[in-house]
Amino acid sequence: MAPLTLAELRAALPRSARLIGLDPGSRVVGVALSDVSLTLASPYGALKRGKLAVAAAEVAAIARKEGAGGLVVGLPLGMDGSFGPAAQAAKDWGRALAEAAGLPVAFWDERLSSAAVNRAMIEADLSRAKRAERVDAAAAAYMLQAALDASRPG
Repeated sequence: MAPLTLAELRAALPRSARLIGLDPGSRVVGVALSDVSLTLASPYGALKRGKLAVAAAEVAAIARKEGAGGLVVGLPLGMDGSFGPAAQAAKDWGRALAEAAGLPVAFWDERLSSAAVNRAMIEADLSRAKRAERVDAAAAAYMLQAALDASRPG
């Protein structure tokens, strides 16, 4: 299944279907979920990075439970917008995960999402332990919100 643009993904979703946002890190994958109107993204949780089949089964289970019809996977582009090895790895992983989970996928630039979320959490005076616990899901929500905002029709 070839990746879609965000506009194509939104158009292909069944009515009232949500989107799952994934921010793949080297050890943890942050998970976020949109509302049914595709207006608001919220942190959902995090998955340990491991075998693709396990991650795909977990994502498919979240999709069934929450009524999600597609994935938005974060791409860690270079600061100059370049598509380097990390972005290629994220794209390969996202395509394979989407195929295994049976869900359409689109990709979105997630540069600085973790840094922005960490900065906000520091300003909110969250301890280092609480930040570590929440940053992955919050970064996924930050990325998914940017994708929802940019792809809103009209």
